[in-house]
Amino acid sequence: MSDPNQATDLELLTFKVADQEYSLDIMSVREIRGWTRTTPMPHAPDYMRGVINLRGTVLPVMDLARRLCLPVQETSDRNVIIVVNLGGTLTGLLVDAVSDIVAMTESDLQPPPEMASEPHMSVVRALTLIDDRMIRVLDLAAVVPATADEAA
Repeated sequence: MSDPNQATDLELLTFKVADQEYSLDIMSVREIRGWTRTTPMPHAPDYMRGVINLRGTVLPVMDLARRLCLPVQETSDRNVIIVVNLGGTLTGLLVDAVSDIVAMTESDLQPPPEMASEPHMSVVRALTLIDDRMIRVLDLAAVVPATADEAA
């Protein structure tokens, strides 16, 4: 194993969804862009807002509040789309606002309590405290559909 004195640095992008704070590993974030109106796709899950044109690429955009079963708020110009890369597939996550980038170590993360009736349904992989605020670290693989077919 590695030297215990050498901490594994982890950078998290923190953001707000429905007045709650969440975060993602910064390594999965490709870019952050302003809200762009989406083109809805027929037969898409209700949490998929539609698609946008990202420099010639069709990018599916997921409403993260709806995906996490949180209260959905009216979309405004203050919303942002976090473009994430999961297994080579780009997906946009609609959030209320991006807060900060925070550095920490894996030891700063605590496993979430098992509260879901089905543990595999949990989308939070860890919890951490930042300035006395509890931040949820999302498991991107559990949030984003595995294939574009599921999203579209």
